[in-house]
Amino acid sequence: MKIYPIETGNFKLDGGAMFGVVPKTIWQRTNPADSNNLIDMSMRCMLIEDGNRLILIDTGLGSKQSDKFFGYYYLFGDFSLDASLKKQGFHRDDVTDVFLTHLHFDHCGGVIEWNSQKTLLQPAFKNAKFWSNDNHWKWATEPNPREKASFLKENINPIKESGQLNFIHRNAKDQIGFDVLFMDGHTEKQMLPKIKYQDKTIVFMADLLPTVGHIPLPYVMGYDTRPLLTIKEKAAFLNEAADNNYYLFLEHDAYNELCTVEHTEKGVRLKNTHNFLEIFN
Repeated sequence: MKIYPIETGNFKLDGGAMFGVVPKTIWQRTNPADSNNLIDMSMRCMLIEDGNRLILIDTGLGSKQSDKFFGYYYLFGDFSLDASLKKQGFHRDDVTDVFLTHLHFDHCGGVIEWNSQKTLLQPAFKNAKFWSNDNHWKWATEPNPREKASFLKENINPIKESGQLNFIHRNAKDQIGFDVLFMDGHTEKQMLPKIKYQDKTIVFMADLLPTVGHIPLPYVMGYDTRPLLTIKEKAAFLNEAADNNYYLFLEHDAYNELCTVEHTEKGVRLKNTHNFLEIFN
């Protein structure tokens, strides 16, 4: 097995929305905001080469939305999914599986693209199986008013129409080759890959822990549908991560690829941050 971080792009989001009830005077110490109160975010995906499978975890925003849409999110930097795949010696047609932690647009937007004439939406990974789960799929296709703007029909409907949609069940390891943790605080049945790699455990954190600044328990995004449940899930997970020295792969932290956590008198806190290649090579 070989794992590669895949940078698909950077964007900005409102810092207050990202930290919920935590005051700016506190959260800006770890996530400084610009003059518009926006903080830097990444859309860092993961590529797993395992035998004859090439598995991509999440896809970033993609490129099919309008300039007006992208203007809301202040895209910056030079990263792209295709360039990052090419850097590692791959093409999107090599991908055999696309695992979607959940169907919010910044995680699944890249799975569907326009055809060359911009007349038809089609899979961006023509040779891949697309993995969601049945409970989250129902949640996303029958969205509540709070999340409706994050579940875009142009991202989701063509996945099913492609015939490439598959559902992860509780025996995830048999289906996809790694364990999956299900979390319900951010959205129904978000999936976090838990991967054994080079005698260590990596957990792809998706939106349970967007950045290292979100480690303290009350630091919960305003986007979460069940914030009290997020706190409960995060507490249980971070204790397990500290006990077992998990490496936490950060999808949205623009400056830190990995972190570890430890027990302190104040609860679980950041231990170290790492570039991926410092630990895994």
